[in-house]
Amino acid sequence: MSGKQSEVGLVSIVDSYLYQRLHSFRGKWVVINTTKNPLQGLLHSVSPDHVVIEVSDTPFYVRIQEIVWITEA
Repeated sequence: MSGKQSEVGLVSIVDSYLYQRLHSFRGKWVVINTTKNPLQGLLHSVSPDHVVIEVSDTPFYVRIQEIVWITEA
């Protein structure tokens, strides 16, 4: 080996429309259907790559790319 380390870059696609729309649901009770299962709870926070929803006093971190649909509960 030459002693050089290769760099690894992270690429993430942000759906700006969904990201903005998710902000309107912050602090509300919502149902989020993911590619695996639906979650119903309080939407705490929204980040460009994930949301935090509290279900029965347990926070769940859901990647935005896994969200199929969201609606108010």
